[in-house]
Amino acid sequence: MQLTSGQYDDVITVCRNLFLKKMTDYGAAWRILRLPSLTDQIFIKAQRIRGLQQNEVRKVDEGQNSEFIGIINYAIMALIQLELGVAEQPDLDPDKAIDLYDKHVEITKGLMENKNHDYGEAWRDMRVSSLTDLILQKLLRVKQIEDNKGKTLVSEGIDANYQDMINYAVFAMIHLNESTKN
Repeated sequence: MQLTSGQYDDVITVCRNLFLKKMTDYGAAWRILRLPSLTDQIFIKAQRIRGLQQNEVRKVDEGQNSEFIGIINYAIMALIQLELGVAEQPDLDPDKAIDLYDKHVEITKGLMENKNHDYGEAWRDMRVSSLTDLILQKLLRVKQIEDNKGKTLVSEGIDANYQDMINYAVFAMIHLNESTKN
């Protein structure tokens, strides 16, 4: 589990650095996005990953890693939107945005550690394609909850689904990083 924690942090560092650079370039323009828009952005990225995994021909020279980074960062943005609500104008400076980013990463990593303890790191025996499918399943669940105006009868909320997407994407990146080292 200690190995997983360090690998998790390494992946998040890459994602966080890109988030900060984009905050510098674009500011907090993402703050105007409603949750369904963020969900759709994540869906596009997950569908592209699935396409990369299934198709032999690529017409855009970007791999899975950049798409998984996008899933992680958009899901964290969604968690921030859930907390703060949607803004009419960009309203976060980089310092406040990164504080919120770090807060949601900490909560999400804690969830991963608890589940990892209970499941015995079962994700290590999973394929990246299975993790991609689980992300897509979570996205379809979120879309249904959004269509139900946030109401659920017995299901966990939207935030838990975003957190699971982040954790599955981190696991996929760990797998991809390990396969390039071998």
